[in-house]
Amino acid sequence: MSPAPYDSLVTCIGTGFSGICVGAQLKRWYNETDIVFFERQRSSGGTWWINTYPGIACDVPAPLYSLSFEQSASALVAMFEFTPLEDGIGTQTLIEIKKYLDDVAQKYNLPSKMRFSSDVQSSTWDPDRQVWVLTVLDMETNRTYYHTTKILFASCGQLIRPNELDVPGLETFKGAAMHSARWRKDVDCTGKKVVVIGNGCTAAQIVPNLLKDAKPESVTQLVRSKHYVLPAPQLSYTGFLRWVLTYIPGALWLLRLLVFFGAEMSFPFFYTTPLANWYRRRATRRAKAYMRSKCPVELQDALIPNFELGCKRRIFDPGYLDSLHDPRVHVETRRATQVLPEGIRLSDGTVLEADVIVLANGFRTNYFLDSMKVTGENGKTVTDHWQQFGGAEAYNCSVLSGFPNFFIILGPNAATGHTSAIMASENSVNYALRILKPVIVGERNTVRLDAQAERTYVARMQQSLAKRVWNSGCQSWYIQGDSKWNAMSYPWSQAHYWWRSVFPTWQDWHIQ
Repeated sequence: MSPAPYDSLVTCIGTGFSGICVGAQLKRWYNETDIVFFERQRSSGGTWWINTYPGIACDVPAPLYSLSFEQSASALVAMFEFTPLEDGIGTQTLIEIKKYLDDVAQKYNLPSKMRFSSDVQSSTWDPDRQVWVLTVLDMETNRTYYHTTKILFASCGQLIRPNELDVPGLETFKGAAMHSARWRKDVDCTGKKVVVIGNGCTAAQIVPNLLKDAKPESVTQLVRSKHYVLPAPQLSYTGFLRWVLTYIPGALWLLRLLVFFGAEMSFPFFYTTPLANWYRRRATRRAKAYMRSKCPVELQDALIPNFELGCKRRIFDPGYLDSLHDPRVHVETRRATQVLPEGIRLSDGTVLEADVIVLANGFRTNYFLDSMKVTGENGKTVTDHWQQFGGAEAYNCSVLSGFPNFFIILGPNAATGHTSAIMASENSVNYALRILKPVIVGERNTVRLDAQAERTYVARMQQSLAKRVWNSGCQSWYIQGDSKWNAMSYPWSQAHYWWRSVFPTWQDWHIQ
């Protein structure tokens, strides 16, 4: 028997939730184990390996923030037992989610197929051999080598490249500076003057937990924009409920279904119809009332938004508003203009002293696959392909015409603001494996998306997004600059995405 004309049948870039889902489903559906993973980090886990900042937690209920085919009562209870802040929800959530991912990976024997500290610098389609040729850098030895594969998955995630600070002088700072996504465990904040730049979801988790765990002298937060802060979901897995979930057949699935439908019922909230507008106005009033009841009076004008609820990502309060009453906390609305060796100069010339600067200013959004060069048929790169559309896009959030046997998991427009990104990721994986079946089982060589089908899909996508609250005018990471191009949000329900993934439109495909 002649050797296979490639190094692996399947290659997956990334080993977070999406990558592990690819490997597990490939084994479950086709009993196929010929897969190799490339991961830049030193371990699997994706977000839940890279992010280690104080208070890191997930605000999605566990039955949805997990893989549908790996439901465990004990794991889900441990992962998302929403408890008061003093019980350390952040650390426990991080540890348990990482353990859940490790357990799933071990069950399907995936760690042995993972190559860590491996940076895929480029992926190029070879039309003669009909394989993808990857250029891989071994980051430990600095050696570059090639890897060929029939099928390529990009499971790199959406929020992976931290924003740089848009204020000059950070390199001159004499203290410790770090982005929240690159938290330095060697930095001790005890007794220090800490400045947190940003006030989005991450900052709302960091501030109260820094106060509790690090015992800083002060925490000054530079507020850059306004966000709605809502009450955190209060889920309590009582002893009886734990028993039911563990011993009653189907109970876990029923709970997952109920949570799913509960989340889906909130989706019409994002439309701009008269009924949705009325509902959103009511929800906005409730959100403002909650913030007024919790937020110090002198900070309410600076923190409570004046735009529609839903236009930006909502923050589920992890104790943030209560922490603003701590005398060590100072909220600063003056704009930072320069970082100095001793601190930060503000817009009025005042110098804010700092020992530690934490950048909680988010990630580069609306960009995908920008850490590697992907070249498809006729020498066209992904960047070239997206320029003709005006922004990042993908048919069914995962496929590009001219790039055979290539799927992006949790790609452009895959996620919604009302439910679990893990469900969207699993839908993407299942869709890809349905389309790829003829190639996986050896009946065909390639699957190619029809170019006109992609253009039609993308036009409909952007037209629908224009009628959603995300495009209603506020500044948010959903929108690409001033272009109004939205590559981050899915304009329809997750049930709709599931349906499209279960029942593909086969006439949009060329299978050879």
